[in-house]
Amino acid sequence: MEPALIGLVAIIALALAFDFINGFHDTANAIATSVATKVLTPAQAIGMAAVMNVVGALTGTAVAKTVSKDIVSQDFATLELTAAALISAIIWNLFTWWRGLPSSSSHALIFSLVGAGVAAGGWGAIIPKGVNKTLTGLLTSPVLGFLVPILLMFLLSWLVLRLMRPRTVTRTFRWAQIASAAFMAFSHGGNDAQKTMGIMTFALSAYFGTQFDTVPLWVILSAATAMGLGTSVGGWRIIKTMGFKVVDLKPVDGFVAETSAALIIETASRLGIPVSTTHTISTSIMGVGTTKGFKKVKWQVAGKIVTAWILTVPTCIALGWAVHKLMLLISG
Repeated sequence: MEPALIGLVAIIALALAFDFINGFHDTANAIATSVATKVLTPAQAIGMAAVMNVVGALTGTAVAKTVSKDIVSQDFATLELTAAALISAIIWNLFTWWRGLPSSSSHALIFSLVGAGVAAGGWGAIIPKGVNKTLTGLLTSPVLGFLVPILLMFLLSWLVLRLMRPRTVTRTFRWAQIASAAFMAFSHGGNDAQKTMGIMTFALSAYFGTQFDTVPLWVILSAATAMGLGTSVGGWRIIKTMGFKVVDLKPVDGFVAETSAALIIETASRLGIPVSTTHTISTSIMGVGTTKGFKKVKWQVAGKIVTAWILTVPTCIALGWAVHKLMLLISG
């Protein structure tokens, strides 16, 4: 087997490893609120999330095309660059998982790719269109994630909740939250798995020296499967942070947070915008919390989450740049 082909196989394996880690790192996105409200047991929640992640990952490739074609110019696409981006993103994912911080796997990968691209060809290697699209998602999805659940909660309160007894509200929304958790897992798979599909397609373009206009079916299936398997493992450190440490949740709160976040993520997926499912569901939980009273949200914990978001972009650009330079140095 030729060295370049060995390198491609290694990168595909590395990409699937990233997707697996993304699955267990971001399991909390789909199930933290369901576990916190005791609507589902941890085992039930993880099983459902794993299945719905796979289903969601099979529903489109718009985000994958953004990652593969619109971040780094094809003129600078190499297997070394792709490997550097993946290694950097994996390092940041494992670090934030270890610290129990809900950071963005999506932005870790994309901005690691930016950093590696800068190391390979300077800022001229970076395509502004794709980066701007990513930054748009980075800035708008948390804002919408905070505001939409507030509006939805007030709307529900006005139309339904004020007419129902507390016990009836809890009983009704226990069932509704199961559906919203499934929708959240579906949207997570639909957006996050596509980043791995994109980076794998980028690697294929680098190997064959031509840009792929479509994502190969085997890439879609393997990325979906890897994320589903990762989700089945579960990321308990982050589940505890998001489900139990930000705000005390009831089934109606979980339903509103999950539905709001899933709608935002699903819309972004159809538009080809890579967004952070972590950012979106975290701010949705905060938004729901503020409807209970500003003091109900544990803002110190929320502040640590926001700090991780802010650090992800510059840290991953620097990591991608450093890993790529180190790889070139080692290879001579």
